[in-house]
Amino acid sequence: MKRTHLPLNGLRVLDAAARHLSFTRAADELAVTPAAVGQQIRALEDLLGVVLFRRTTKGLVLTDEASAGLDAIREGFLRFEEGVQAMQAGQSSHVYTVACPRDFFAAWLSPRLAAFRLANPGLRFALVGSDGDLDFTEANLNLAVRWAEGPGDLEGMALGEPLMQIVAAPEVGSDAPWIAWPGDPTPEGSVNGESARETQFSVGDGGTAISAAAAGLGKARVPLMLAESAIAAGKVVPIGEPERGRRSYWLVAPLPQWRQKKVKALVAALSGTTG
Repeated sequence: MKRTHLPLNGLRVLDAAARHLSFTRAADELAVTPAAVGQQIRALEDLLGVVLFRRTTKGLVLTDEASAGLDAIREGFLRFEEGVQAMQAGQSSHVYTVACPRDFFAAWLSPRLAAFRLANPGLRFALVGSDGDLDFTEANLNLAVRWAEGPGDLEGMALGEPLMQIVAAPEVGSDAPWIAWPGDPTPEGSVNGESARETQFSVGDGGTAISAAAAGLGKARVPLMLAESAIAAGKVVPIGEPERGRRSYWLVAPLPQWRQKKVKALVAALSGTTG
């Protein structure tokens, strides 16, 4: 089949339907109707002369013919994306656009970016706040840092262990009131055997919670990675041992970005694998 005759839209629909094994979920992803997905699949089957899906009592099942071609089709779409990213990158290989929570940037990321830039003179960084989900293409992002349970649909790497630490000012006891924030909105329970008091102070993020704790306003349960610099500086002290949570800070990007040479270099630097 000539390249000019490749049914790219139908193959895109096939990829989505095969991943979800559902025309309805594929339609949601592609922002079309399930009927439109079915029409595309039937047209593709007619063109190729093969059956791509079979319906069973358990739902859709890929045929052997469809399975045989999916890996190559997906690799092809990834190469398309890499080509587009390469064209978009142009002369901007020295420019990084990174989305990151502001408190994490201040406490953890900024000194590491400074060290990376010192080792690579001429680099420029554009920082974007990461409130909510960001469209990597629309925002022209190279990487994002997210506090999450995993990378989701993106390629990713955890920057540290998912540990939470209770902190307070050195002179504040473990029976101090809780400082709540969106990552720990209703702290409760006990600390070192003492019952916790009710929440008396609420702030917008973990970094502000640490600042509030340092000011003597109470104690806060925050990601250990976020608190390490404040603990090292003596602004706050840990109360009890770190608790294992579900979330950690993840460095994420779509696979095409993740494969870029300049992104690999920054990922290696942030993960401590350079040299």
